[in-house]
Amino acid sequence: MKIKEAVFVTSNTDYLKCPAPDLPEYAFIGRSNVGKSSLINMLTARKNLAKTSQQPGKTQLINHFLINGSWYLVDLPGYGYAKVSKVDRENWQQMIDNYLRNRPNLVCIFVLIDSRHDPQRVDLEFMEKLGQEELPFHIVFTKADKLKKSNQVTTHIERYRQKLQETWEELPPMFITSAEKGEGRDPLLEAIEAYNQAFEEAGPQ
Repeated sequence: MKIKEAVFVTSNTDYLKCPAPDLPEYAFIGRSNVGKSSLINMLTARKNLAKTSQQPGKTQLINHFLINGSWYLVDLPGYGYAKVSKVDRENWQQMIDNYLRNRPNLVCIFVLIDSRHDPQRVDLEFMEKLGQEELPFHIVFTKADKLKKSNQVTTHIERYRQKLQETWEELPPMFITSAEKGEGRDPLLEAIEAYNQAFEEAGPQ
Protein backbone atom coordinates (compact mmCIF):
# COMPACT_ATOMS: atom_id res chain seq x y z
CA MET A 1 0.00 0.00 0.00
CA LYS A 2 1.24 3.47 -0.90
CA ILE A 3 0.22 6.28 1.45
CA LYS A 4 -0.74 9.17 -0.82
CA GLU A 5 -2.65 11.22 1.72
CA ALA A 6 -2.78 11.33 5.52
CA VAL A 7 -4.75 14.08 7.22
CA PHE A 8 -5.88 14.79 10.76
CA VAL A 9 -9.67 14.78 11.01
CA THR A 10 -10.78 15.21 14.60
CA SER A 11 -10.09 14.59 18.30
CA ASN A 12 -12.78 13.46 20.72
CA THR A 13 -13.38 12.18 24.24
CA ASP A 14 -16.61 10.41 23.22
CA TYR A 15 -16.87 7.63 20.63
CA LEU A 16 -20.32 8.95 19.71
CA LYS A 17 -18.69 12.11 18.37
CA CYS A 18 -16.18 10.25 16.19
CA PRO A 19 -16.54 10.33 12.38
CA ALA A 20 -19.36 8.36 10.81
CA PRO A 21 -18.44 4.65 11.01
CA ASP A 22 -18.55 4.05 7.27
CA LEU A 23 -14.85 3.37 6.68
CA PRO A 24 -12.59 0.67 8.15
CA GLU A 25 -10.74 1.81 11.24
CA TYR A 26 -7.55 0.69 13.00
CA ALA A 27 -6.66 1.73 16.54
CA PHE A 28 -3.08 2.03 17.81
CA ILE A 29 -2.52 1.83 21.54
CA GLY A 30 0.21 0.92 24.00
CA ARG A 31 1.86 1.86 27.24
CA SER A 32 2.93 5.47 27.59
CA ASN A 33 6.28 6.15 25.88
CA VAL A 34 6.12 3.01 23.73
CA GLY A 35 6.86 4.99 20.57
CA LYS A 36 3.33 5.15 19.20
CA SER A 37 3.52 8.59 17.59
CA SER A 38 6.84 7.75 15.94
CA LEU A 39 5.38 4.51 14.57
CA ILE A 40 2.32 6.30 13.17
CA ASN A 41 4.52 8.88 11.49
CA MET A 42 6.69 6.12 10.03
CA LEU A 43 3.68 4.19 8.70
CA THR A 44 2.17 7.24 7.05
CA ALA A 45 5.53 8.64 5.88
CA ARG A 46 4.68 11.95 7.56
CA LYS A 47 7.16 13.44 10.01
CA ASN A 48 4.70 15.28 12.21
CA LEU A 49 1.29 13.71 11.64
CA ALA A 50 1.20 12.44 15.22
CA LYS A 51 2.89 14.68 17.75
CA THR A 52 5.84 12.99 19.45
CA SER A 53 6.87 13.89 22.98
CA GLN A 54 9.36 12.84 25.62
CA GLN A 55 6.58 13.27 28.18
CA PRO A 56 4.49 10.11 28.75
CA GLY A 57 0.74 10.58 28.61
CA LYS A 58 0.82 13.30 25.94
CA THR A 59 -2.02 11.78 23.91
CA GLN A 60 -5.22 12.35 25.85
CA LEU A 61 -7.91 12.11 23.18
CA ILE A 62 -9.24 9.75 20.51
CA ASN A 63 -7.44 11.09 17.41
CA HIS A 64 -8.69 10.21 13.93
CA PHE A 65 -6.49 10.43 10.83
CA LEU A 66 -7.95 9.76 7.39
CA ILE A 67 -5.56 7.77 5.19
CA ASN A 68 -5.89 7.83 1.39
CA GLY A 69 -9.48 8.96 1.87
CA SER A 70 -10.43 5.34 2.49
CA TRP A 71 -9.60 4.30 6.06
CA TYR A 72 -9.01 5.71 9.52
CA LEU A 73 -5.93 5.38 11.66
CA VAL A 74 -6.83 6.09 15.29
CA ASP A 75 -4.28 7.23 17.85
CA LEU A 76 -5.50 6.33 21.35
CA PRO A 77 -4.17 7.51 24.73
CA GLY A 78 -1.55 5.26 26.26
CA TYR A 79 -2.20 3.14 29.30
CA GLY A 80 0.06 2.56 32.29
CA TYR A 81 2.42 5.22 33.60
CA ALA A 82 1.55 8.85 33.13
CA LYS A 83 1.93 11.75 35.52
CA VAL A 84 -1.77 12.50 35.84
CA SER A 85 -4.31 12.16 38.60
CA LYS A 86 -6.14 8.93 39.37
CA VAL A 87 -9.37 10.57 38.23
CA ASP A 88 -7.85 11.49 34.86
CA ARG A 89 -6.50 7.95 34.39
CA GLU A 90 -9.91 6.48 35.16
CA ASN A 91 -11.58 8.89 32.74
CA TRP A 92 -9.09 7.96 30.01
CA GLN A 93 -9.69 4.27 30.64
CA GLN A 94 -13.45 4.69 30.43
CA MET A 95 -13.09 6.70 27.22
CA ILE A 96 -10.88 4.02 25.67
CA ASP A 97 -13.10 1.15 26.81
CA ASN A 98 -16.24 2.81 25.42
CA TYR A 99 -14.53 3.41 22.10
CA LEU A 100 -13.12 -0.11 21.74
CA ARG A 101 -16.39 -1.81 22.69
CA ASN A 102 -18.78 0.32 20.69
CA ARG A 103 -17.07 1.44 17.50
CA PRO A 104 -18.75 -0.76 14.83
CA ASN A 105 -16.18 -0.14 12.08
CA LEU A 106 -13.15 -0.91 14.26
CA VAL A 107 -11.46 -3.69 12.31
CA CYS A 108 -8.36 -4.34 14.39
CA ILE A 109 -6.47 -2.99 17.39
CA PHE A 110 -2.70 -2.77 17.13
CA VAL A 111 -1.22 -3.18 20.61
CA LEU A 112 2.28 -1.69 20.78
CA ILE A 113 4.88 -3.40 22.95
CA ASP A 114 8.39 -2.10 23.63
CA SER A 115 10.64 -4.87 22.30
CA ARG A 116 13.39 -3.99 24.78
CA HIS A 117 11.53 -5.23 27.82
CA ASP A 118 10.39 -8.55 29.24
CA PRO A 119 6.62 -9.17 29.38
CA GLN A 120 4.95 -6.44 31.42
CA ARG A 121 1.87 -7.16 33.51
CA VAL A 122 0.04 -4.05 32.32
CA ASP A 123 0.41 -5.15 28.68
CA LEU A 124 -0.62 -8.73 29.41
CA GLU A 125 -3.67 -7.57 31.37
CA PHE A 126 -4.73 -5.22 28.59
CA MET A 127 -4.49 -7.96 25.96
CA GLU A 128 -6.33 -10.36 28.25
CA LYS A 129 -9.17 -7.86 28.47
CA LEU A 130 -9.28 -7.56 24.69
CA GLY A 131 -9.54 -11.33 24.48
CA GLN A 132 -12.36 -11.43 27.00
CA GLU A 133 -14.20 -8.76 25.03
CA GLU A 134 -13.53 -10.72 21.81
CA LEU A 135 -11.88 -7.69 20.23
CA PRO A 136 -9.41 -8.59 17.45
CA PHE A 137 -5.88 -7.34 17.95
CA HIS A 138 -2.33 -7.70 16.66
CA ILE A 139 0.88 -7.14 18.60
CA VAL A 140 3.39 -4.62 17.27
CA PHE A 141 6.84 -4.73 18.85
CA THR A 142 8.44 -1.29 18.69
CA LYS A 143 11.97 0.12 18.97
CA ALA A 144 13.67 -2.99 17.56
CA ASP A 145 16.63 -0.81 16.54
CA LYS A 146 17.33 0.02 20.19
CA LEU A 147 18.55 -3.52 20.84
CA LYS A 148 22.14 -3.95 19.72
CA LYS A 149 21.78 -7.49 18.44
CA SER A 150 18.94 -8.94 16.39
CA ASN A 151 18.93 -12.09 18.50
CA GLN A 152 17.99 -9.93 21.50
CA VAL A 153 14.76 -8.96 19.74
CA THR A 154 14.06 -12.62 18.97
CA THR A 155 14.70 -13.57 22.59
CA HIS A 156 12.35 -10.91 23.97
CA ILE A 157 9.58 -11.82 21.54
CA GLU A 158 9.97 -15.50 22.34
CA ARG A 159 9.52 -14.67 26.01
CA TYR A 160 6.26 -12.94 25.13
CA ARG A 161 5.15 -15.94 23.11
CA GLN A 162 5.85 -18.27 25.99
CA LYS A 163 4.05 -16.02 28.46
CA LEU A 164 1.00 -15.64 26.23
CA GLN A 165 0.86 -19.36 25.56
CA GLU A 166 0.23 -19.90 29.26
CA THR A 167 -3.31 -18.53 28.79
CA TRP A 168 -3.93 -18.23 25.03
CA GLU A 169 -4.78 -21.17 22.77
CA GLU A 170 -3.93 -19.18 19.66
CA LEU A 171 -1.55 -16.23 19.52
CA PRO A 172 -2.36 -13.03 17.62
CA PRO A 173 -0.26 -11.96 14.63
CA MET A 174 2.94 -10.16 15.61
CA PHE A 175 5.03 -7.51 13.87
CA ILE A 176 8.54 -6.27 14.60
CA THR A 177 9.06 -2.57 13.89
CA SER A 178 11.55 0.24 14.09
CA ALA A 179 10.25 3.75 13.46
CA GLU A 180 13.81 4.98 12.99
CA LYS A 181 14.71 2.42 10.31
CA GLY A 182 11.27 1.88 8.79
CA GLU A 183 11.32 -1.80 9.71
CA GLY A 184 7.94 -3.53 9.68
CA ARG A 185 6.19 -0.83 7.66
CA ASP A 186 5.34 -2.94 4.62
CA PRO A 187 3.99 -5.96 6.57
CA LEU A 188 1.74 -3.71 8.68
CA LEU A 189 0.38 -1.83 5.70
CA GLU A 190 -0.16 -5.08 3.80
CA ALA A 191 -2.21 -6.43 6.71
CA ILE A 192 -4.31 -3.26 6.78
CA GLU A 193 -4.78 -3.40 3.00
CA ALA A 194 -6.07 -6.97 3.24
CA TYR A 195 -8.51 -5.97 5.98
CA ASN A 196 -9.67 -2.99 3.91
CA GLN A 197 -10.46 -5.27 1.01
CA ALA A 198 -12.44 -7.64 3.25
CA PHE A 199 -14.29 -4.68 4.77
CA GLU A 200 -15.27 -3.44 1.32
CA GLU A 201 -16.37 -6.88 0.17
CA ALA A 202 -18.53 -7.28 3.29
CA GLY A 203 -20.57 -4.26 2.26
CA PRO A 204 -22.43 -1.80 4.53
CA GLN A 205 -21.96 -2.48 8.23
